[in-house]
Amino acid sequence: MAQLTPNPSFSVTLHLEIPNRAGMLAQVVSAIGDVGGNIGLIDVIERSRQTIVRQMTVDASSKEHAEQIVEALRQHDQIKILRVSDRTMELHQAGKLSVQSKMPLSNQDELAMAYTPGVGRVCMAIAHHPEKVYELTIKCNTVAVVTDGSAVLGLGNIGPEAALPVMEGKAMLFREFGGLNAFPVCLATQNVDEIVETVRRIAPVYGGINLEDISAPRCFEVERRLREALDIPVFHDDQHGTAIVVLAALSNALKLVRKKMSQVRVVINGAGAAGVAIGRLLRKAGVETILLCDRQGIVSRDRLQDLSPQKLEFVFDESGTLADALVGADVFLGVSAPGVVTPAMVRQMASDPIVFAMANPIPEIQPELVQDLVAVMATGRSDYPNQINNVLAFPGIFKGALACRASEITTKMYLQAAYAIAALVGPQDLRQDHIIPSVFDDRVAPAVAAAVELAAREDGVAHS
Repeated sequence: MAQLTPNPSFSVTLHLEIPNRAGMLAQVVSAIGDVGGNIGLIDVIERSRQTIVRQMTVDASSKEHAEQIVEALRQHDQIKILRVSDRTMELHQAGKLSVQSKMPLSNQDELAMAYTPGVGRVCMAIAHHPEKVYELTIKCNTVAVVTDGSAVLGLGNIGPEAALPVMEGKAMLFREFGGLNAFPVCLATQNVDEIVETVRRIAPVYGGINLEDISAPRCFEVERRLREALDIPVFHDDQHGTAIVVLAALSNALKLVRKKMSQVRVVINGAGAAGVAIGRLLRKAGVETILLCDRQGIVSRDRLQDLSPQKLEFVFDESGTLADALVGADVFLGVSAPGVVTPAMVRQMASDPIVFAMANPIPEIQPELVQDLVAVMATGRSDYPNQINNVLAFPGIFKGALACRASEITTKMYLQAAYAIAALVGPQDLRQDHIIPSVFDDRVAPAVAAAVELAAREDGVAHS
């Protein structure tokens, strides 16, 4: 497998003391470069006639690679390492979130209005007219990010405490990209009944519920029951956020290769929450031939007794391995595991194949291995073109849903969100390495929100 590209997630900050003479910085740079480190900022912290203390940031490809970089510097007698710090770990010190008041409390008048006795009038206004909770409290633009810690990133069932940094990050993305408040709710249970009951009881505070990193198949039941129990939007991002962004990217990729949704053979590897949701949404978008694969290969009729209800939706007449499924396929969508696809398998696909290898952090196949074989390549990583990132979807989805007080999020809202994302890459900008907007494109969330709100009104689920 190809070496991963050094990236900021494994970056370190180095404080180095070196002799103050010409050529020493070059030796430092050479030592780092020889072991594959990617140097970022270099700054002078302290200088004397004899020595210079420099601060450097260096990207690595793994924790072990970062240690190799440090060890390479230790081999030089004239380079003294004063401090090494993990930039990602430092960023998370004391958490990434805080709660701030929207107004000052600097005098008695402000206190009397914000809290007692003035707040009592606001409480009674809501008691007499419950819909005023959207007007007079944080509920109108606040989302609960709910997890049980059972399927966190590619890390597995690591529990609610270990899941908290991810949920904090999710809350940051809601604020930065959607302008919404969000707060982590990490539950110390993996029982479906207890999850549903807990979320139902805390729902009065929130305008929407974002389910996150709950393993399949329980996630399907949790989402279904919460949608039935609550009158606010419930959205499992691992399912629907992924599906929306995949549909957006695939819509544009198919334009490049001049193929129609209804004519392509699509192989989805990974039959968990994301794979099933992608398959469902692609069907709604017009894809007729979908082969869903799990660890045993194609989800086929000769395996009926072993299949979950969700997999049964995708039973196919053909049987075989993933390699068999890819013969003649136009599109591969991977939400599975590292390294399960080979260049030989890609060569067996149809002409102008589209490959979305979205396993994180290591994709199903490294882009470098098939760059001359595919028409369009996408991954889930930020250091390659065409990143399939859910942040393109969920901030705008909730922004639009909360703006019109939608009681639920419908399939039409999913589809219109996907088409809104795709439309932001115009014909003049559409190319092999640019089929989807950047996550930092500030047009995305407003465009998605507008499309979602319009769809909600058309579906009759908007209430303001």
